[in-house]
Amino acid sequence: MIAYLGRRVIQSLLILLGVSLITFALLYLLPADPVQQIAGRSATPETVENIRRQLGLDQPFFIQYWHYLTSLLSGDLGRSYIQRSEVTELIISRLPASLLLMVGAILCELAIGLTMGLLAAVRRGTATDQTLMVASFVGVSAPQFVVGLLLLYVFAVRLGWFPIGGYGTWRHLVLPSLTMGILGAGWYARMMRSSMIDVLRQDYMRTARAKGLARGAIIFRHALPNAILPVIAMIGIDIGIFMGGIVVVESVFGWPGIGQLAWQAIQRVDIPIIMGVTLVSAFAIVLGNLLADTVAPFIDPRIKLR
Repeated sequence: MIAYLGRRVIQSLLILLGVSLITFALLYLLPADPVQQIAGRSATPETVENIRRQLGLDQPFFIQYWHYLTSLLSGDLGRSYIQRSEVTELIISRLPASLLLMVGAILCELAIGLTMGLLAAVRRGTATDQTLMVASFVGVSAPQFVVGLLLLYVFAVRLGWFPIGGYGTWRHLVLPSLTMGILGAGWYARMMRSSMIDVLRQDYMRTARAKGLARGAIIFRHALPNAILPVIAMIGIDIGIFMGGIVVVESVFGWPGIGQLAWQAIQRVDIPIIMGVTLVSAFAIVLGNLLADTVAPFIDPRIKLR
């Protein structure tokens, strides 16, 4: 167990190193000049060059990356070009809102997706199965901003059940969580259906039915714990996806998370913030996958960590 975790930690560090290098290289090659954003349109060439020199952007790529990497190892994500604040402080101030939205979205997609997948598998080949799978396809295909605007119009504008936007109460959390959860629910429904059908075909399922066990006991005590294993890995991936990929949802609902922070930084070419949010998202993905792989053997003892 310890050896496995040690290897996974080393692999995770290498992945994070690769993500930092690729992201830094892409931002370095951007045609947009962050110095012009800082200096303004009326700045003289001398002012622009002075700012470039002060930020170290006049140095070669590998020297810039080395300085960033050494600062990163000491826990310094840099300083925002535009907001003139430490990136670490900016991300920490936005992180609770993003974590709250992430938890809400995962709960929504699990509740919706697992229920749909379970019902579709149990009623395989019926109209219920076909209807649920069509609904899951629509959910997966629908753009998040369309779903968000539709939910806002129906439940906030027309019915008035929830606020249009903002942050602070559980009512503010419902619609953005549901918007993100609908997309993930489609994937979970399809995976759960496929996994459950495969489990129900196993010999031990037929043995359980032959022994006269109740249908509910067969499904929830024997089939579900085995069918849910692939879902655990998806949850680990979703942690990182939701941490870094909620830009649209946070913008639609005015949610003050790191996704909105990243979108503002992209518009202003604020490279330190973009790098910081990217690395935090990559770390969340790596951590989520590691937790999923570690938890799986405790759910199913047949799985061994190798």
